[in-house]
Amino acid sequence: MKAVILAAGYATRLYPLTKDRPKPLLLVGKRAIIDHLIQKLGDIEEIDTIYIVTNQKFYGVFDGWLKTVKSAKKIILENDGSTTNENRLGAIGDIRLVLERQKIHDDIIVLAGDNMFNWGLKGFADFAKSGPDIFAIGAYDIGDRKKATIYGVVEVDEKGDIVNFVEKPQDPPSSLIATGIYYFPKDKLGITGQFLKVGNENDAPGHFIQWLRKEDEVRCYTFRGTWYDIGDIESYRKANLSFQEK
Repeated sequence: MKAVILAAGYATRLYPLTKDRPKPLLLVGKRAIIDHLIQKLGDIEEIDTIYIVTNQKFYGVFDGWLKTVKSAKKIILENDGSTTNENRLGAIGDIRLVLERQKIHDDIIVLAGDNMFNWGLKGFADFAKSGPDIFAIGAYDIGDRKKATIYGVVEVDEKGDIVNFVEKPQDPPSSLIATGIYYFPKDKLGITGQFLKVGNENDAPGHFIQWLRKEDEVRCYTFRGTWYDIGDIESYRKANLSFQEK
C-alpha cells in the first residue's frame, strides 16, 4: 500500500502566513501539519511509501524539511511543476501525476495536506480493505447542517454505502461531511484519468466523489473525534488552540 499527501496548493486565504511557506509546513501545536499526518500514516503497517506532491514554488522548502524528517516509511517528494494558484493541477490532477510518474499499481490512501485530526487511520484502512475492491472516503459529522454548506455532504445507508453526495449544497441533506481522507483500490486507479478526460473539475475531490458515485460504489467510514480543515486564519487559530500541546 502507498500513501499520497496532497501539498501543492498555494493557500492564498492564509496570506501572509503562506506567502513564502506552504500550508502543510505551518506549525500546529509543536509540529508542522504534515508531521502530524506522517505520524498517523506510520500506524498503517501495510504502507511502505509516502508520496508528497508539492509545486515548483515550494519544492525547495519541502526538500529542506524532508532532510530533517525521521520516518520508518520511505518518503518521496514530487514536484507537479505548477508555479501559481492559476496554473495549479488540482487535487485530482496531482493524484494522477503521482500514479503515472511513479507507475503505482497498489492500493493508495490519499490525505489532504491541510487536515488536522486526532484519530488514527488504521481503522479506516482496515475498513477499506475488508470488502471488495471499492473506493472509500473518510467522513465526519460536523453536527450542524448550516456549517456543512461549505463542504461535500454525504448520505449513507445502513451498510455504509454512499447513496448521495453533494458538493457545497445550499440545503445540506445531513451534517456528515467528507474529510480529506480517501482510499483508492489498485485495480481502479485508472478512473482518475477517466474523470479528467471528460473535462471535470480537477481541483475539488468532492466533485470527483460526486461523479464517482454515479460510476461505481463508494463506501463511507465515519470518524469520531476532533477535525479541522485549515482553510483560513480562523480555522488555523482554532486548530492551534486544540493541538497546542501536541
